[in-house]
Amino acid sequence: METRKRITLTMLIIFGSISLWAQQDAMFTHYMYNTIAVNPAYAGSRDALTITALHRSQWVNFGGAPTTQTLTVHTPMLNNKLGLGLSIVNDKIGPINNTSANIDFAYVLKVSENSKLAFGLKGGINYMKANLSTLNLDQQNDIEFQESSNTKLMTNFGFGMYYYRPRFYAGISTPKLLENNFKTNTATGVTNIATEKRHYFFIAGSVFKLTNTIELKPTTFVKVTMAAPIEADVTASFIFNKRLLLGGMFRTGDAVGLLVGYNITDQFHAGYSFDWSYGMKTFKYNQGSHEIMLSYDFIYGDKQKIRSPRYF
Repeated sequence: METRKRITLTMLIIFGSISLWAQQDAMFTHYMYNTIAVNPAYAGSRDALTITALHRSQWVNFGGAPTTQTLTVHTPMLNNKLGLGLSIVNDKIGPINNTSANIDFAYVLKVSENSKLAFGLKGGINYMKANLSTLNLDQQNDIEFQESSNTKLMTNFGFGMYYYRPRFYAGISTPKLLENNFKTNTATGVTNIATEKRHYFFIAGSVFKLTNTIELKPTTFVKVTMAAPIEADVTASFIFNKRLLLGGMFRTGDAVGLLVGYNITDQFHAGYSFDWSYGMKTFKYNQGSHEIMLSYDFIYGDKQKIRSPRYF
């Protein structure tokens, strides 16, 4: 079997087999801008109708490597007492494609003059499709892979809490409480391709003023799954003149990376990141991972009440 074919099948085993226990949910280097995808309590927290789009190409030139796209929309309602959002995630790994659409709802309590605590609910559907017949094999007539295309529509729901101030935030969430099974038909019977494992997430971040023109923005994203190692992203970014962002990222046991972002206007932010896998054997076969992120705030109402810049 050629190297690329062997890698593709190895990824299938790692990410989609019956014994899949490791981290499943898509990872993002721009997690601090993609918060609502993992924590519904974030909905409406930016005091504006916010639209964020993100594309991630992971392990470039690695056969069957993951590619992920997200689109999130959220807004405050009823004098910022409620938040409503929509989050769509499309994640493809080898022959398996998973697309989810969720409605996010947040109830916001004012803790003090400058701080709030939100409780969120997430609910929606996951559409998963596996087409093992598209794999490149040494024996193309292998009966196990000839009639192995299957789809399934699954429902799920989750919960989150989010505390935030103008220069600090922290949150916990579990966006998928149900552990659905995805099975496919093969020539010899029914095979369990994947099991959705319950994930627990912790997020936190802050901003410190270093000089009149430079600020430091440290953030973290911790992921916990049963029977899998705890994984944490730690990011430190410098903000220059409230416009340009330059930062570095470290992901435990996996990758290091760089981020660059720019506030084109007070409402429009663009970002790019590159990370390189150091802790997996896959680094021999790929040229790193790339992300592009765009976010826009549609400001309405009394602009004097809108905090600017919006750090989180």
